[in-house]
Amino acid sequence: MAVQDIMPTWVGATAKQIARGVRRGDVSATQVVADHLEHVDRADAELAAFRVVRGGEAVTEAEKVDEQEDLANLPLAGVPVAVKENTAVAGLPTWNGSAAVRTGVAEADHEVVRRLRGAGAVILGVTRMPELGLWGITDDESAITRNPWDPRRTPGGSSGGAAAAVAAGLVPIAHGNDGLGSIRIPAACCGLVGLKPGRGVVPCQLGAEDWFGLTEHGMLTTTVADAAVGFQVLAGRPQEKLVPPARLRVGVSLRSPVRGVSPDVPNRDAVAAAGRLLAAAGHDTVPADPVYPTALGLQGIATWFAAAAADVRAAGVPPRALQRRSRRHVALGEWAQRRGYVREADRAAWRERSIGFFADHSVDLLLTPALAGLPPAATAWSSRSWLANMKANIRYAPFAAPWNIAGLPSIVVPVGRRPEGLPVAVQLVGPPGSELLLLGVAGQFEMQAPWSRHAPGYPRVGSGSPASA
Repeated sequence: MAVQDIMPTWVGATAKQIARGVRRGDVSATQVVADHLEHVDRADAELAAFRVVRGGEAVTEAEKVDEQEDLANLPLAGVPVAVKENTAVAGLPTWNGSAAVRTGVAEADHEVVRRLRGAGAVILGVTRMPELGLWGITDDESAITRNPWDPRRTPGGSSGGAAAAVAAGLVPIAHGNDGLGSIRIPAACCGLVGLKPGRGVVPCQLGAEDWFGLTEHGMLTTTVADAAVGFQVLAGRPQEKLVPPARLRVGVSLRSPVRGVSPDVPNRDAVAAAGRLLAAAGHDTVPADPVYPTALGLQGIATWFAAAAADVRAAGVPPRALQRRSRRHVALGEWAQRRGYVREADRAAWRERSIGFFADHSVDLLLTPALAGLPPAATAWSSRSWLANMKANIRYAPFAAPWNIAGLPSIVVPVGRRPEGLPVAVQLVGPPGSELLLLGVAGQFEMQAPWSRHAPGYPRVGSGSPASA
């Protein structure tokens, strides 16, 4: 039976399934893009995942993919992809999360966008984020982005639009970037796989100073296989098949990087469930708590502030034009830099300590919760106070940021659902160069305990689909 006979629409298919179908001639890239544009038109009014949809332009790009004579070497042939709105896409402004910091129409693609196109992907549009990418909650004065699993909840941030788009099947995979958890937090909120590569693995070139080296580009996906393809495309590496890792020793920690903030019961249970999956895959788990110095939190927050100030200075935007929460953030960033609280030596010391953690505890990886609590409500956080935003962000998502400061690769993987029905996830952290190892372990989780690839009520691939891709 031909694939097109069992795939009435390609919405809900994985990126690997779509690329394989396009390469084999089972479907055209034009048809795949048309299917997804139709779905976006129906579904995104409620979710507000996209800032802009490139309807006609995307169809034209898909036609060009179809005209290529050799599709064999295109790992993302005809795959619709969304790009986060702080990353340049030729022909579009770069919104950066608000009208105040929007830049002019880009003349050229960012390098990661160029690599996606070079792999055969079609850029369907750009997804929403909070102003300057500062928050783990996605909204602005024009729209509130909602979680497809529960529209009353945020999809996280700052790659919140990207996560909502993938969880709803608007695109099979989406680009994001992660400065203090901005891929992993929304991945956890929306039941997705989210890999933050290690420092320097993927070209960053974002904002004024790449958030002092904290920011990395990555992808949000519904499967580990798609995450591996996306990572290798962004990293400019040849495609290689994931190999299940041999016996590993994995440290397990529930310790929070933030004093007074602890994971709730569903997130603690998620770590226990992940420990059982590791054991079933033949790995060993041992308690191993990183020592998060009090100074680390202060340094991280100061760097967060200062990154916002640097971006605003580079954009030439008067702080008064920003949202109330962002104005305070920028002012504190200027103050922190004047006082000398933002120091590369401090970040380097934490990186050295973090790398040493694996040798000191004789572990290959670290397992932690992905979140501490429920995603906050989807509401107009952009009009609320700086303090309200800070409390909400830190209380629910403290576990991601240390690994940006350290520059270590880390991945979020779904492992079940909370009692409220929302997904629950865990985070795995590895030493430099362990991206494929992290993906391999995530793949073992997926094999043993497959998750719902999309939120309830949104398109899923049927049982007759080519799910073996």
